[in-house]
Amino acid sequence: MDPVARIADIFSHETHNAKVTRASEVPTSYDSLTTEWLTDVMCRGVSGAKVEGFRFGERDDGSSNRRRIFLTYNDAGTKAGLPATVFCKCAETLQTRTVLGISGAAAGEANFFNKIRGRVAMEAPTAYYAGYDPNNHATILVLRDLAGEVKYCDSDTPFDWAMASGQMSNLARLHATFFKSPELGTASIPYRTWTQWWRDMMKASPNFAASCDQAFGQSEDLMAPRLFKRRAEVWPATTKSVDRHLELPQTLIHCDVHPRNWYRTNDGKMGLGDWQCMGVGHWARDVVYAMTTALTVENRRKWEKDLVRFYLDKMRELGAPQMSEEETWTNLRQQLFTALAFWTITLVPAPEMPDMQPVGPTREFLRRLYAAIDDHDALDSF
Repeated sequence: MDPVARIADIFSHETHNAKVTRASEVPTSYDSLTTEWLTDVMCRGVSGAKVEGFRFGERDDGSSNRRRIFLTYNDAGTKAGLPATVFCKCAETLQTRTVLGISGAAAGEANFFNKIRGRVAMEAPTAYYAGYDPNNHATILVLRDLAGEVKYCDSDTPFDWAMASGQMSNLARLHATFFKSPELGTASIPYRTWTQWWRDMMKASPNFAASCDQAFGQSEDLMAPRLFKRRAEVWPATTKSVDRHLELPQTLIHCDVHPRNWYRTNDGKMGLGDWQCMGVGHWARDVVYAMTTALTVENRRKWEKDLVRFYLDKMRELGAPQMSEEETWTNLRQQLFTALAFWTITLVPAPEMPDMQPVGPTREFLRRLYAAIDDHDALDSF
């Protein structure tokens, strides 16, 4: 049975609102939650504390099913200052379960909070609980609620130099911490290579390439005519971009660093959330993806060379070896193509995928990516 059919079969036979009472059980939906389960998750280490009641905030569905939970505690929990709200991500629909399960995103994000988050000094969310069941791909994250403390970015967020360089600094902290680590791919850092992640996704989503090409055709108005004329070269370049990671020094990469996954704290720090797509690969993907989608075309053209130098200096400061700018820019040009694929597939999702992002930001990110590919003659970079 192929992976998609297997998940569909499991999903059709499970009881989606089966109640859970212990943190060792991963709920299949928000309806599965109980005060006992939330007590086990939220009150560990606080003698006598219990969750006495809870209610849900509004749904926010995309690549995962997101919502807040508002909690009330007994006196012991209230006096201990336990959090009144948490932010949760779950996979309770068949589409989200399929995408997050087959891609490894559910396991990858749980592993980030359970095994990686405490090892890297960067601005990112923290979790009270990160659960994943490999048998049915059910998952739930219970995160510290950052409402009022941060503002998430979007396609219309005016990134200035401080914000853009803050992105580069945060990425350098992640990349330098695990640069060429012997733990990459082992039980302590249990991630596939980016190349293998991509190949697995292509097997699970056989219409991926066709959907990306269809989106390229539908977004002709966003690109230079000379780029559109080379439409047939884009997917082969995308495949080459993926394979290049096997030839380059590797580290742990976030892989999906578009602006909607970044936030700015009240004191001006840039933070990075949504760790579903992590893998082992070359850092150029994260750097060029973040820089190109966050900045307007005009600011990217003005700042990109200085931002890359800033990033390389920060990597060296954090212990990574010196890297030449010439080789770096070759790698950056090549890695534009899988960043592009993440947004063409968003514009025209494959049949087995949910709608993941609004059309407006999607088209704006595509416009920025097309401009960078054209500016840097990226199709000629291999």
